[in-house]
Amino acid sequence: MTDHIPAREKPWLFRTYSGHSSAAESNRLFRTNLAKGQTGLSIAFDLPTQTGYDSDHVLAKGEVGKVGVPVCHLGDMMTLFEGIPLEKMNTSMTINAPAPWLLALYIAAAERQGAARSSLNGTTQNDIIKEYLSRGTYIFAPQPSLKLTGDVIAFTYREVPKWNPMNVCSYHLQEAGATPEQELAYALATAVAVLDTVKPMVPEADFPQVVGRISFFVNAGIRFVTELCKMRAFTTLWDEICRDRYGITDEKLRRFRYGVQVNSLGLTEPQPENNVYRILLEMLSVVLSKDARARAVQLPAWNEALGLPRPWDQQWSLRLQQIVAYETDLLEYGDIFNGSVEIAAKVEALMADARDELGRIGEMGGAVAAVETSYMKQKLVESNARRIAGIESGEQVVVGVNKWTETEPSPLTTGDGSILTVDASAEREQIERLAAFRASRDAKAVAAALAGLRAAATEGRNVMEPSIAAAHAGVTTGEWAATLREVFGEYRAPTGVARAAAQSKGEKIAAVRAEVDAVSARLGRRVKMLVGKPGLDGHSNGAEQIAVRARDAGMEVVYEGIRLTPAQIVNAALEEGVHVVGLSILSGSHVPLVTEVLERMRQAGLADIPVVAGGIIPPEDARMLQAAGCARIYTPKDYDITAIMGDIVALVGDRAAAA
Repeated sequence: MTDHIPAREKPWLFRTYSGHSSAAESNRLFRTNLAKGQTGLSIAFDLPTQTGYDSDHVLAKGEVGKVGVPVCHLGDMMTLFEGIPLEKMNTSMTINAPAPWLLALYIAAAERQGAARSSLNGTTQNDIIKEYLSRGTYIFAPQPSLKLTGDVIAFTYREVPKWNPMNVCSYHLQEAGATPEQELAYALATAVAVLDTVKPMVPEADFPQVVGRISFFVNAGIRFVTELCKMRAFTTLWDEICRDRYGITDEKLRRFRYGVQVNSLGLTEPQPENNVYRILLEMLSVVLSKDARARAVQLPAWNEALGLPRPWDQQWSLRLQQIVAYETDLLEYGDIFNGSVEIAAKVEALMADARDELGRIGEMGGAVAAVETSYMKQKLVESNARRIAGIESGEQVVVGVNKWTETEPSPLTTGDGSILTVDASAEREQIERLAAFRASRDAKAVAAALAGLRAAATEGRNVMEPSIAAAHAGVTTGEWAATLREVFGEYRAPTGVARAAAQSKGEKIAAVRAEVDAVSARLGRRVKMLVGKPGLDGHSNGAEQIAVRARDAGMEVVYEGIRLTPAQIVNAALEEGVHVVGLSILSGSHVPLVTEVLERMRQAGLADIPVVAGGIIPPEDARMLQAAGCARIYTPKDYDITAIMGDIVALVGDRAAAA
């Protein structure tokens, strides 16, 4: 007699988030990963592409190909998918402000391959609200941005019916410090804002179908029981909103559909091999519960706190998914948590707190109002400050960082090639290809396509068909975005730093405050620090926490937010009369950007003002920057922000004494 083996469910989509250097290099990586058993693509675009600039724009300097693939035009998109039939592929694109444009390029590339629009399967992230709160790749103000989101949704449900036109993305909210309750509330408030926007744009009879195409992209942290309960709470709360607010009666259309990337915020630079265990535990929280199981999973690589992962590192993450799906019996059972008293109680507690926060956002007028008043941004800054304070105090244990820090040398992180670096020639070669593409196209066709796009945007019509026509005509990413900038204008979101409540307590911060007072007395005025984010990196979490802690330590702080040129930063240092400049760069473009700031400081007669830098900076890059004149380098291993403040104040004091 043999044991009965239950039928196995089909596993979720296996993805890795990838793309770098150029369309051709990324295409090679995609085909390699697919050959290893990956079942879908998740595309990382570089920051110029994400913010609507061509590779040769002044703000793109140092950023091309660093955190993703540059896509400036249809030729790049076709190269990206050469040899990959799009009608058979499930493609996720992490793109937000220019989502209509990248989807237009994707559709145009598919049409050039001979594929019908209706055959395409995939997702555009297309969540602009979280960009104002956490990631910073917005272009336009919230209202016109939501209109563009609505255009994509209203177009795809008819023309590309298997496409998920939007991922309501709570992933980056957690990366910015959101608690599980905030992640639930802010993501659901975003979904409501989007559906309220798109409802008047489609026939009433079609609206349930539109609701059914909304998907989510979430984060899963290390507290995996709480994260599992969060996902069960998401399913119930989304069902309630669809049923009660929008009157959706079909249960299938109310189903909470989500993909996940597990937490990158908790990956550690010290003892990075431990990140493999963290990634596994975080993955379990989104696959163990059948009733709240992810439809697609992508895992970071173990060494992403050190730099770009190599193909081998991505393979290791893919193998983890395959082992859980195919070697365990996970997919042979129903939901193993149904009936659990502990799980039910935690889910109810999370939902109660999320409903309260949703109510507060609703009273303000919804998610857009909560963005424009910086309410949600301020709350995230404060939550992140509490998280960091817990790590600093040891209340929140992070193995290898604030406890059990002794370690054997890791063979995984030694030797040449232990992390991937983007060759400096990648940017130059991309700009040369862009110039050649511009020279080869029909200028009259480009001008006509841009005129059509401008007219549609000005008249409030859907921009998708004009965007697809522009893609075929040879319009570039920068030209598409510049045209809409002319119509909608640009936007700078409030930072949330100025109003964030102080979180710093205890003897350590008191000692730093005393030192700030002493140095300020010697200087004859309060120590003043400029916190700057040069380039296009919008991940402002680290800069915000430095700014808040510097203020808590008694310094005057100048923080003007994201997306500044080195020239603007140096001008601010000159006008504000600061004593120290701190630069935060997480995109890998630290060498060219910090070097340019240092050179401009010298040219402006500010060479005596110390410049410090923070980010994911490999040791050889740190040595290069220090040789160029950077006074201090801080990386993720430097988790104690109060200690960093003490170091910076001492640096200012030493410079003052030497002057």
